[in-house]
Amino acid sequence: MDVRFTTESGAVRGFRASDDIVAVLGIPYAAPPFGAARFRGPLPPRPWAGTRDCTAFGPVAPQSAELPGAPVWSPGDEDVLTVNVWTPARGPARAADGHLPVLVWIHGGAYAFGSSAQPDFDGTVLARAGLVVVTLNHRIGFEGFGHVPGRPGNRGLLDQIAALRWTRDNIAEFGGDPGNVTLAGHSSGAASVTCLMAMDRARGLFHRAVAHSPAAPFHTPATAGATAREIAAAAGCPATAEGLSGATPQALVTASDRVVAAYRADPSSGSRHYDPSLFAPVLDGDTLPADPLAALAAGAARDVDLLVCRTTEEYWLLDAVGGCAKITTDERLDRFAEDFGLPGSLVDGYRAAMPHAPVSDVHLALFGDLVFGEFTHRLAEAHARTGGRAYVSRFDRRYGGEGRAAVRAWHCADVPFAFGTLDDERLAFLTGGAPGAEDRALSRRMVRAWADFAATGDPGWPPLARDGTTPPEARVWVTGDQPADHPPAPASLPARALWTEVAFPVLHP
Repeated sequence: MDVRFTTESGAVRGFRASDDIVAVLGIPYAAPPFGAARFRGPLPPRPWAGTRDCTAFGPVAPQSAELPGAPVWSPGDEDVLTVNVWTPARGPARAADGHLPVLVWIHGGAYAFGSSAQPDFDGTVLARAGLVVVTLNHRIGFEGFGHVPGRPGNRGLLDQIAALRWTRDNIAEFGGDPGNVTLAGHSSGAASVTCLMAMDRARGLFHRAVAHSPAAPFHTPATAGATAREIAAAAGCPATAEGLSGATPQALVTASDRVVAAYRADPSSGSRHYDPSLFAPVLDGDTLPADPLAALAAGAARDVDLLVCRTTEEYWLLDAVGGCAKITTDERLDRFAEDFGLPGSLVDGYRAAMPHAPVSDVHLALFGDLVFGEFTHRLAEAHARTGGRAYVSRFDRRYGGEGRAAVRAWHCADVPFAFGTLDDERLAFLTGGAPGAEDRALSRRMVRAWADFAATGDPGWPPLARDGTTPPEARVWVTGDQPADHPPAPASLPARALWTEVAFPVLHP
């Protein structure tokens, strides 16, 4: 049975994702960002006649990634700026006035890969909890964050703002309340959320924010320009607006991959050797006038409630998938610290806190806190100090046992629990396989926390005090049947005081 809605651009047809939930997928929120619109800010979607079929996800943005269970980018796909909506069809989840809290989700992927069509991000369970869920695609990689002379920077962030404007103007048709919107994301998507908290252009488009494992790196205009020249050289084109516009999206994706491979192969290439992410929001003084830490410390978003979460063992996932360099000797660990400008006392502190751990684990604990953990805490503390409400949590669910590979509390593992998608077999690598009763109970608690936070601003535990201290009740997400033989969480051992000498945000030279 199909279900129809009317947006400002035209009618759309969705479908029953279940007896009680309707899904409408692949709705354009902006025009295709190619041709004359390439490397420019998003333009309004083109209206259509009749009813548009929206029963399948829209095309993903240009990228080379092939993620489990998700579609891949096909050169020639252009209508990549789309949103997906899940909404309760009827019953107690539907508010009396028909207006439910709205949660808008931004996917992660190092600003270079990923999409809203990943199986973790199905909104059915959250919609059943009483939300209208919106997920979105935006420009990533060079199309979204590459420096193009004379063109707006941070185009991926501008796309996200366009999706929020679409939500404001259309979500009531789907039963959502445009005056009660929570913006949420993971990893680079979470960092995007914090950027939008700092941007005047996004002011008033959302009222609460959820940031799971926000990533610390930001780029200066000089760094972004140098990266663009490297990619242009690899693509065989001038690093000008005309030259880059003449290169196909496929050529720039391929060129970016070549540059990444060169950094991976060269241990003397500095900080990018260890995890060569080429793209990040650019502190250009225009689209992004200040980094989120500085903006939150100045009170730029004190009226936006903030919920943050980190995982205990973030970087073990990147290591497991070959996404970062292997560091197995003390000499290499010291070189790692030097390349990132980290004080020797910090590395010594991690060694002392993890005396029996191999060097590789010390490195992963340190790297995870550098990119994700410490940045997450500083965001919440900066927000609390200016009078904003900030809630802190940590995901520490680990899994192992007879016949099962150990799964750590690593990057991305928390997302299927918060979305309630952990039963999807395509996510087994993240979660350890078929969930048990304790896993499902943990997922229900996390779904409830998100839904309550989106509805009222209270996830179920106290916020940080204004002095930034964490109350004893701050939430740690675990199951009641954690494997007794699983190694303790090393990233939780080193004291945060070790980081006092390290400046944030992390700016890559």
